[in-house]
Amino acid sequence: MTKTELPERKKYILSIDQGTTSSRAILFTKAGEIKSVGQLEHEQIFPKAGWVEHDPLEIWKNVRQAVGECLTKAEVNHHEIAAVGITNQRETAVVWDKTTGKPIYNAIVWQDTRTQKICDELGGEEGAGKYHDIVGLNLATYFSGPKIKWILDNVEGAREKAEAGDLLFGNTDTWVLWNITGGVNGGVHVTDVTNASRTLLMNIKTLEWDESIAADMSIPMSMLPEIKSSSEVYGYGRKKGLLNGTPIAGILGDQQAATFGQACFEKGMAKNTYGTGNFMLMNTGTEPVISENGLLTTVAYKLGDADPVYALEGSVAVSGSLIQWLRDNLHMIDNAAESEELATSVENTGGAYVVPAFSGLFAPHWRSDARGVIVGLTRYVNRAHIVRAALEATAFQTREVLDAMNADAEAAGTKVSLGEVRVDGGMTANEFLMQFQADLLGVPVIRPKVIETTALGAAYAAGIAVGFWDGEQDVIDNWAEDKRWEPAMDQDEVERQYRLWKKAVARTLEWVDEDVEQD
Repeated sequence: MTKTELPERKKYILSIDQGTTSSRAILFTKAGEIKSVGQLEHEQIFPKAGWVEHDPLEIWKNVRQAVGECLTKAEVNHHEIAAVGITNQRETAVVWDKTTGKPIYNAIVWQDTRTQKICDELGGEEGAGKYHDIVGLNLATYFSGPKIKWILDNVEGAREKAEAGDLLFGNTDTWVLWNITGGVNGGVHVTDVTNASRTLLMNIKTLEWDESIAADMSIPMSMLPEIKSSSEVYGYGRKKGLLNGTPIAGILGDQQAATFGQACFEKGMAKNTYGTGNFMLMNTGTEPVISENGLLTTVAYKLGDADPVYALEGSVAVSGSLIQWLRDNLHMIDNAAESEELATSVENTGGAYVVPAFSGLFAPHWRSDARGVIVGLTRYVNRAHIVRAALEATAFQTREVLDAMNADAEAAGTKVSLGEVRVDGGMTANEFLMQFQADLLGVPVIRPKVIETTALGAAYAAGIAVGFWDGEQDVIDNWAEDKRWEPAMDQDEVERQYRLWKKAVARTLEWVDEDVEQD
């Protein structure tokens, strides 16, 4: 379908953003501007230390309600929507019965660490890098594959059902797509290359499931969704639903969606998203760069039949959720906005550093034995210093990731001089953090006018598939700068603080052992 063939009444693209803490539906205009939003939070379930789960049925219910709210606010119905894009929390694994449509266990969330022993056993003598050159990832609790194995090993009757072909797996993109296109009545079982690249099961070069790795994890191939591009029509909204007959035409994992929404289409362009966690992606072009410095090789996007575009990613588990922890667990602040006011009420952190290794350390360390610390405490340190140190932790973790990216690019002979970092996500509203981030990185930090770039990226992918937008150039033309922060801190002071941060990180290591796990 070409752009000119779209009926004039098709004025909008709907984006469904199924995130870690909430599900949202956002309606976008052709100019890439927000028309309306519906949003509902879902429960965070913590059965044991290190375990994090979501209820997939609650997620699906909330997605439907969010779509209803969004369309009602805008006074729009499906006749005016050209296509739907889906973006999602990646690596969060759902396993369900295809005959009943019911999950056989809660979704195991990307932050969950219960699969460490499975990862250790799979690695054996070869260790965490066993599949690295095939899938671009190290064996880690972060990814979906070991989560599927845990469910099949621990839920009564699950393995028998899986081997009989009755169970399906998907990250939450696949779960939402399957339900929205009919569920047990013909639901489409598909994922896109960006989500598949986060499972430990997809060959990063061929973009196909690796049968030998699936066999190692005892995962029947019948469970796995078909891998498609990020921008094509996968199916249509179920009959009698709010999106009856509307093409579902774009899927991108949340961080790849943000990269697309930020128009990072040139090799060397990078974006950083500040959400529950912190995720920096650098476009490396049409050839995957296999990291030797603790980064992930991931598919950034693939538009239809075009060649895939790859990225190096640094994934940080805890950033925005650290501020939630200060609010909900320690009651140091009443809301996230208060953190900036407190941080700027003191000149520095008083020598305190916070390393939020609540789920171990992700990139570039990948240490599941680490746990969070607050170091450098003296009687001088007060609540404001701790809050400031918590905000600074997000920026320090990003600096570690950027250093690893530069090392990988140089080793691959493709060193790129990073000229700027485009930022998005809720924490970009914190101007203290953005300035400190620019100081640490030594490059301008730029926030766009539309900071909902995750949802916007999925909308663009869907819109391009049906001709609502022509392609990447329309995305570039729609992108507009809102504010930038230039580096201002003395370089010697930057390096002094960064050196102390690294000392703090060293204090987190080798904390978890069998006795600690019993606690």
